[in-house]
Amino acid sequence: MKDNNEALPQLNELEIYVEASTSREGEIALFKGPGQDFELKMFKVRPLRPGEVLVKNVYTTICGSDLHTYCGLRNEPCPTVLGHEIVGEVLEIAPGHPGIDLRGRQLEVGDRITWTVFSSDPNSVNSLRGMPQKGDKLYKYGHVQASGHEVFHGGLATYCILQPDTGIIKLADTMPLPVAATLNCSVSTVAGALRMAGNIKGKTVLITGMGHLGITCAAMCREAGATWIGGADVSAKRLNDALSFGADEVFDMNADTDVLLRSIIASTGGKGADVVFDMSGAPDAMEFGIAGLGIGGCAIWVGAVFNTRPLQIDPERIIRSLITIRGIHNYNYEDFQYAFDFMDRNWQKYPFIEVVEKEFSLDEVEHAFVYAVAHKPLRVGIKF
Repeated sequence: MKDNNEALPQLNELEIYVEASTSREGEIALFKGPGQDFELKMFKVRPLRPGEVLVKNVYTTICGSDLHTYCGLRNEPCPTVLGHEIVGEVLEIAPGHPGIDLRGRQLEVGDRITWTVFSSDPNSVNSLRGMPQKGDKLYKYGHVQASGHEVFHGGLATYCILQPDTGIIKLADTMPLPVAATLNCSVSTVAGALRMAGNIKGKTVLITGMGHLGITCAAMCREAGATWIGGADVSAKRLNDALSFGADEVFDMNADTDVLLRSIIASTGGKGADVVFDMSGAPDAMEFGIAGLGIGGCAIWVGAVFNTRPLQIDPERIIRSLITIRGIHNYNYEDFQYAFDFMDRNWQKYPFIEVVEKEFSLDEVEHAFVYAVAHKPLRVGIKF
């Protein structure tokens, strides 16, 4: 008797895989531009290409850069699917993917993961220089135009398709979703900022801007051995929060600048801060930070990822005081792993579980953004 299977066409592994991975549909919250309502739409998930991973999003936090885009302070190609601080569960791993995370751990369907905000060519010049976030073929989740079948690339959607060369970290179920979601943006960016600053142990640190970046920086500097940490902001609530995340002293920037600077000089033994991190992007804060630095000090600028006025800085003081100014945008794979290690050890030591002040469903995304703009919480969460 003839085997019925002999009459069937023989498909290779990838063809079988693609044929089996085209039946899913998911919802996205389409952002069409500032001043326009989000549009909830259903789309079919396209077949995966070699090296890709399909993830079911389970939690997304709304980052400050998402709010800047929503409010028109920064431009992104529209329509788009915002959200890049994401935790998801692996649904499918396409052939061609190495099947391991950045730590060499096996990835399997059902694993809870987070991933770098970007993918890029690992062999490009900037990637080889330790700056993969500026590498060739750069792809940034939550920042890509939604077009045709390419729509599942942000956190405000049911699914996300991870591109090849995306850094993935497998998460333990014990880390709460609101904590884990911030790993791949805010926490990793702070890790990159500390790398740029060099050894923090035994140094005095001033942080301007005590949002999520600022409080994370305070805790990370505390764990890195800083001897004194000051936090500066215009918000009394955020200054109070900073004290719970490792700050020794806080400074209300609504007060007289000269008075504040004298206080900082006194708190640092008459020398000024060794390192200043600006997490606010506010020109006044960056100028204030430079003024608070001591001889040989270093300023790390993180927050100014939108248009601001030019800064007024005395170049003679920069030269005579041997001051260094460095910028950091996003992070590299080592920073991502440092961020995970830090949070894995410390999420219970500091009140990171409290940073998400309110949660919404995907259907409530418009309310989530309105709430975030009006109330300025450290984070709001989108829970699937």
